[in-house]
Amino acid sequence: MTDPASERRRMATVLMNRGVLKSAWLRKAVESVPRERFLRPGVFLDEGRTWRPVTANDANPDEWLKIAYSVDTLTTQLDGQLTADQADERVVGVPTSSSTDPATVVGMIETLDLATGHRVLEIGTGTGYSAALMCHYLGEDNVATVEVDAQVAARADAALEAVGFSTWTVTGDGLLGHPYRAPYDRVIATCAVRRIPYAWIRQTRPGGVVLGTVGSWPWGTGLAKLAVGDDGTAEGSIVGSSSFMQARAQAVAPMAGDLSARTAYADSERRTRMSPLVLEEWMPAFLAQLAAPGVHFVRASGRDGSPLRYLFNPEKESFAEFLVDGENWIVRQGGPVALWDDVERSLVAWQDAGAPEIDSVRLRVTPTSHRYWIDQAPSLRWEHRIA
Repeated sequence: MTDPASERRRMATVLMNRGVLKSAWLRKAVESVPRERFLRPGVFLDEGRTWRPVTANDANPDEWLKIAYSVDTLTTQLDGQLTADQADERVVGVPTSSSTDPATVVGMIETLDLATGHRVLEIGTGTGYSAALMCHYLGEDNVATVEVDAQVAARADAALEAVGFSTWTVTGDGLLGHPYRAPYDRVIATCAVRRIPYAWIRQTRPGGVVLGTVGSWPWGTGLAKLAVGDDGTAEGSIVGSSSFMQARAQAVAPMAGDLSARTAYADSERRTRMSPLVLEEWMPAFLAQLAAPGVHFVRASGRDGSPLRYLFNPEKESFAEFLVDGENWIVRQGGPVALWDDVERSLVAWQDAGAPEIDSVRLRVTPTSHRYWIDQAPSLRWEHRIA
């Protein structure tokens, strides 16, 4: 029978070999905290168009441990309510809660630069595994974790208690932080947000760090690391690409309805300077969200199978429709904002600057705005005002 402790050591070695796990204290936590205890009652395994439920009670013990220490993201909830113990067979659904892959979890904790005595606020408890890793080092009284889903929070709290951590597990809207335990030395978010909530900045000590994923597309999101200043602002950079489920309060519903009807009347039409297919790449997608905040990118096919691409901003009542014309693309735009003009201008400037990577993006957060810029491209500056 497989030994859970040996599986934890094996996973720690894998993470070290990948260059993700670096700190001795975090290695000790990874080798000590039983991830399988945080996956109850079960998980859903992706089988293409369906999900196969696997529960801790029904699975072979060796299979269960293999799943738990597979270094994969494991889906634990579908459609905001369904858990694996409630499904008798393969199901379809949209993941709404998961145990993030350990490489991402460990990498983010390493990025926090934790030290003994730090107080941490985690936004998005999920299974509770990442909170347990931090509790192992900092102590249960120095970690508070907020989860919007009451059932998810209850399961995480039970798992944390079961492994010996009676930490502060709170059910609530993480976008508001948790002022009761403030101020914090570190704030870490395991969900994506359109912008860093100022509440997180306000609840962090001067000199403290806020770490969170910004963006609203399933791809093209960046991990922002900000240092909080004495003046109540925070500044830092996008330290790399990052992918998390959107915060529940900010989750975007898929564009529905007849797209051709919504784009029937255009104000302008022209040939594009570059293919809109670049928006399917990570950095261009991130830049598009900076250049046109609130924009959605939709992929579809025409009746003849030809590719169709759209940009929509429902709040601005604006659209851009892209049509193939031989080897070129035509853009039709409508509404008060020429979405593609704004996006294309930024993408051209980015290419002219040598196409710098996502970690070239700087960010400053104030009570009234988010300001992004790239130092080597002076024209690439965006300011998002907060209403």
